Amino acid sequence: MPSAIPQNESALYEEPKPWDPDHLRTRFVQALSEMYRTEVPLYGKLVDVVNQVDTTTLQSRGQSLNDLPSRFQLERHGAIRLGTQQEMRMISRLFAVMGMFPVGYYDLKMVGFPLHGTAFRPQTEESLRKNPFRVFTTVLRPDLISSPKVREMATSILSTRQLFSSRLIELIDQAETSALANLTAQDANNLITESLKIFK
Repeated sequence: MPSAIPQNESALYEEPKPWDPDHLRTRFVQALSEMYRTEVPLYGKLVDVVNQVDTTTLQSRGQSLNDLPSRFQLERHGAIRLGTQQEMRMISRLFAVMGMFPVGYYDLKMVGFPLHGTAFRPQTEESLRKNPFRVFTTVLRPDLISSPKVREMATSILSTRQLFSSRLIELIDQAETSALANLTAQDANNLITESLKIFK
């Protein structure tokens, strides 16, 4: 934890536009954390413990949580497992709207899992300073499932599920093809709401 806080840190968060990727990512992280607190009470307790440790450490230095850049109070890491290449392509598009891109490659067959993946995160120094949130994302490789019966069952189930709502796909399309000035603050709210449904 840094002992000195840059004086101009708050300038990074002044009046963000609704569709600014860093702002969208921060809103998404906050909403995701709140959802996890509701779904998994022990998660909320864990966050509280972390905040207590931070508070105690800062107080010993004559500081408080308010002295930390706001990014220090955001979650740093999430994870999701996807089932198909189509789902991976769609989530790549969603994360790009939030300023997150694939970094690194992980072949989990080396540890006995029929998965491979990557971590989606910001890439520029400025975006990392604002919010370094990353999502470790894996996708199933049916060809590595040894049991034909299990492989067929998994493929059948995945062929019928829809993780991404039609409204979310519409918003992603708009963000990719429209001038962001044409997208409203309410559209940004809808993007966050629809995105959370994937992680429920």
